[in-house]
Amino acid sequence: MKVQGKMFLWLALFILIMAIVYGLWSKEPAGTTALFLGFGLSVMIGYYLAFTARRVDQLAQDNKEADVADEAGEVGFFAPHSWQPLALGIGGALGFMGVIFGWWLLYFSAPLLLIGLWGWVFEFYHGANRTQ
Repeated sequence: MKVQGKMFLWLALFILIMAIVYGLWSKEPAGTTALFLGFGLSVMIGYYLAFTARRVDQLAQDNKEADVADEAGEVGFFAPHSWQPLALGIGGALGFMGVIFGWWLLYFSAPLLLIGLWGWVFEFYHGANRTQ
């Protein structure tokens, strides 16, 4: 995590330089503000990663003598045949189109989003209080 912290702090320095150059050159306030906000966000992430790196064990990426296989292992469990992301994607697309074309589209997107989210959260729930 030390590597990521340093990368974000170097990125913050680059964004700060670009924000100053862009602000002086273009005299456009919206883009300059966005670049300064990007600088602040990058500093926050870099500081968090650098601060957290001192509190956790050393990872393989922090060791110069490490092999690629040192970080190998299980990443997590992913549902192989789930239709819920499709419902969430369609519901999200309709929701964003509702912002553009008209708020009435949210009446169609909200049920799709709720059904997709509910299905994805409880897809593998097999507890004692399971509803059928």
